[in-house]
Amino acid sequence: MDLVWLEDFLAIAEEGGFSRAAERRHVTQPALSRRIKSLEDWLGTQLFERSTHTITLTAAGESFRPVAEDVLRRILVGREEALEVARLKAETITFVATHSLSQTFFPEWIRNSDGARDGSAVQLVASNFAGCEKLMLDAQAHFMLAHYHPSLVSRLDMDRFQRIDLATDVLIPISAPAAKPGRGGRRSKSTQPRYALPGASGAPLPYLAYHPGSGVGRLVTSFLAAKDPVAWLVPGFAAPVMLLIDMAREGRGVTWAPMSLVCADLDTGRLLRAGGGEWDIPINVSLFRTRARMTRAAENFWNSVRKGRPGVKSAASASRAK
Repeated sequence: MDLVWLEDFLAIAEEGGFSRAAERRHVTQPALSRRIKSLEDWLGTQLFERSTHTITLTAAGESFRPVAEDVLRRILVGREEALEVARLKAETITFVATHSLSQTFFPEWIRNSDGARDGSAVQLVASNFAGCEKLMLDAQAHFMLAHYHPSLVSRLDMDRFQRIDLATDVLIPISAPAAKPGRGGRRSKSTQPRYALPGASGAPLPYLAYHPGSGVGRLVTSFLAAKDPVAWLVPGFAAPVMLLIDMAREGRGVTWAPMSLVCADLDTGRLLRAGGGEWDIPINVSLFRTRARMTRAAENFWNSVRKGRPGVKSAASASRAK
C-alpha cells in the first residue's frame, strides 16, 4: 500500500471528481484512475460509485475516509517529531565526565564556554574513568572530561582520539590532623598529620584507595609502584574520590586527592598534607574527542575551545577564587 494512494483517494473525495483531483495532484486522469484501482484492489472493495454525471463514495469509501485522514495525519505528525528529534540530537553536545569533575570543574567551565556552544544544548553523563572510556569508544558521547597524566594507561588510543589540556591540578596525599591533649581533657587539632608518609617503621598507614575503575586511582597506583622509598600502606577501603576525602577528614586513613577539591580544607586545617612535595602527582584536567568527524555543533565547540583558550589554568587556583 502506497501513501500516495491515500492522498489521491482523499483528493477525489474532496473535489468530487477525477478530473479536478488529477489537476490538483498534478497527474493525468488515467494515472490517477490506475492508482485508485490499485488502492481498491488492496482493500478488496470499491471506494467510489462511478456514473456518467457524479462520483460519490460507496459505504466502504465513507467508512475508509476518516481512516485515511487519520493515517496521513499520524504520518505527518510522526515525520515532524522525527525531524525535531534529529535536529535536537544534531544540536546537542554530549559530554561524559568523571564523577569528581562533573561536580567541581564542569559546571563553571561549561558556563564560561557559552559562546563556544553557540546555543547548542548540553547533555552530561557522569561515570568513573572506565565508564567514560567505554562511552567514548561506543560513540555515545562527543567529549570526555577527565584527569590526565602521561603515565595513565587508557583505552583511548591517541591515534584515534585527541586531547586538549584545560587546567592543571596536583594530587596530594592528605590526612586528618593528629589529635593532641587539651585543657580539661579535651583534645585539639595538631599541626601534624595523623598519618605521615612514608609510614613509621612497624606502623603501616591505613590507605583509602580508589575504586578500580577510577582514572585517578590508576595514576596513584602507577606512582606508588615506582616510588622510592616505598610507602607502607595497607588498603582498607575503595571508593570514589569525594567519599575518600570525607573519610580522610574523619581520620580513617591517608589518601591522594586533587588540590582543587581540598584546598579549602588545607586552608582551615581540617586536612593536612600527609607528605612533602615528593609525594605530589601533577595532573591535567583534559578534554578528549574522537578524531572522526562529529556533528557540526560538536566540531564548532571543539574548534572554539581549541582556538580560544588563553592558556592552561590552575584548577586549584580557580577553586580558591570561588
